[in-house]
Amino acid sequence: MTVYKMTLQYDGTRYHGFQRQPKLLTIQGTIEKALTTMTKGKVVDVIGSGRTDAGVHALGQVISFDYPGDIPADKMVKALNSLMPRDILFVDGNWAAHDFNARFDTVSKIYEYRVALGRYTDPFLRLYTGHYPFKVDLNRLQLALEDVVGTHDFTSFEASGSVIRNKVRTIYTADLDTSNYPHEIRLIFHGDGFLYNMVRIMVATLLEISNGRRDVHDFLRLYDVQDRQQARLTAPASGLYLKKVFYPANTVD
Repeated sequence: MTVYKMTLQYDGTRYHGFQRQPKLLTIQGTIEKALTTMTKGKVVDVIGSGRTDAGVHALGQVISFDYPGDIPADKMVKALNSLMPRDILFVDGNWAAHDFNARFDTVSKIYEYRVALGRYTDPFLRLYTGHYPFKVDLNRLQLALEDVVGTHDFTSFEASGSVIRNKVRTIYTADLDTSNYPHEIRLIFHGDGFLYNMVRIMVATLLEISNGRRDVHDFLRLYDVQDRQQARLTAPASGLYLKKVFYPANTVD
């Protein structure tokens, strides 16, 4: 058996998230179906670095799997791409250490959220941005982003349904990209891990702060109260991208 570490991109619009679900179209299910075709019926289980939700996109999702053969990594990229729909693309592949696991070996991740700022929803961007038609104060937004950086209890920023007990995460950087302002802004977060819907809830809170609907340092209060109901809103899935996943240097053979 050969362990592969593969990097892929996808448009998550028509998928019910990454994770395999019976009778539903998912990223994991699509890849596993292709691998089953390649192995002539032998089931191959795919492990993802994270389970992106329905409608969420990826620029650098990473998966791993054990394959019954030793196809060169570049040939595996080509083989999988030949079996993928046009909204999934493998961009890199390597043989990995025998014990490599794309989920549990993750060191950190970068997520990017794209916010369209036009008064009306752009029909060509509606599936790839979150639309926010209200005034955005960039100075307030930048100040609020400074409060995101650091080690905090993010209980207030986790959607219900999670079974994870430890809500403490470290955000290394929280950046604002205004290169396409006033049409669009991008919020980029690099952290050691993220809770369920954490980025989307943080983005919704940041936008409320930028609009003056919350105190500029409301993140500090929300860390203390540890109450999801006080964060309230969740930004749409359409604007979220898993941008990059980091691993220790010794994961690739």
